[in-house]
Amino acid sequence: MEFALFICGGLWVLAARTAAEHAASGFVSGLHLQNYYEPLLTALFLLFLLLVGFAGISWIATRNATVRSVNALPARATARREWGLGVVVGWGMVVVAVLPMMLAGDLHPNFWVAPAAFGHLLLEVAILLVLSMAQEAVYRGYLFARLIRATGPTMATLLMSAIAAAVSAVHPWAGPLSVFVTFLLSIVFSMAYLRTRALWLPWGLHFAWSACIGVLFGLPVGGWNSFSSVVDTSTNGSTWITGGFYGPEGALFTVVVAVAGMGVMYSLTRDLAWEYTQPVIVAAGYPMDVAPPAEHAKMEQAAAAPVLVQILATTPSEASTMPVIEQHLRGDGERDS
Repeated sequence: MEFALFICGGLWVLAARTAAEHAASGFVSGLHLQNYYEPLLTALFLLFLLLVGFAGISWIATRNATVRSVNALPARATARREWGLGVVVGWGMVVVAVLPMMLAGDLHPNFWVAPAAFGHLLLEVAILLVLSMAQEAVYRGYLFARLIRATGPTMATLLMSAIAAAVSAVHPWAGPLSVFVTFLLSIVFSMAYLRTRALWLPWGLHFAWSACIGVLFGLPVGGWNSFSSVVDTSTNGSTWITGGFYGPEGALFTVVVAVAGMGVMYSLTRDLAWEYTQPVIVAAGYPMDVAPPAEHAKMEQAAAAPVLVQILATTPSEASTMPVIEQHLRGDGERDS
């Protein structure tokens, strides 16, 4: 059943992508918009179709589904913290990946500071924000959950990472090394999901990774050089350091960065993993209602019985048996008379 739902979800991804592209193209031509709005509209339509479509598939199968629950987007107090942590880790990984290029003098940035450039900058950030969410909904959302239930988290991670790597093989300037790097990065993103069971952390990580490469450093993102408006950087030198036209995701040093990112992700999410992935402790065993011995029950009843206390008058009704007290009392009486 889980494999069947996984196949249905995969077919829906293909259909949603085609429908989103046609819808965005129709909006741009119908409303006479500029062509650079089309990628953003495509990403928005794709994200909407994915979230609603996955919820619909789950509802048909279980009759109990919501968009948030199906797509691993729970409303919880740590959602912003998880997304921010992903952004910090993604930014740090990119800085470490680009550092060898900077030290070797292989980066040659060009800056475009015209007012129109900053409008393009905001548009590119919006595209990456929505597109990274859509990609996480595909690779770490409903489909990933189905594979986890069917094969377990380890095998599901390897399978989804292999699928993501295979898809990246058709990107411009892709090669065996870039495919392998994509496989490792997908494992890092999957770890972010498995440690929190939500898309907030991997979404922030994926967005920061792509935005820092394309927008901040002006380098190609997975072979695409369409996110470099304000900063446009050209590279030279060894491909194993720069990744060539594919960008840092095609560099050999990024393998080291991805492996180190797995350890960093595991270390920084200890408290989140404890809160959201540890099983709830449920009391078990057999009831031990043993009746107490009969003698013990009698002792308890006797101890619980009320005790009657008699309070005597303050003046004794009988003469005292102690001579000293009698003499003292007689002496008082003679003095009174």
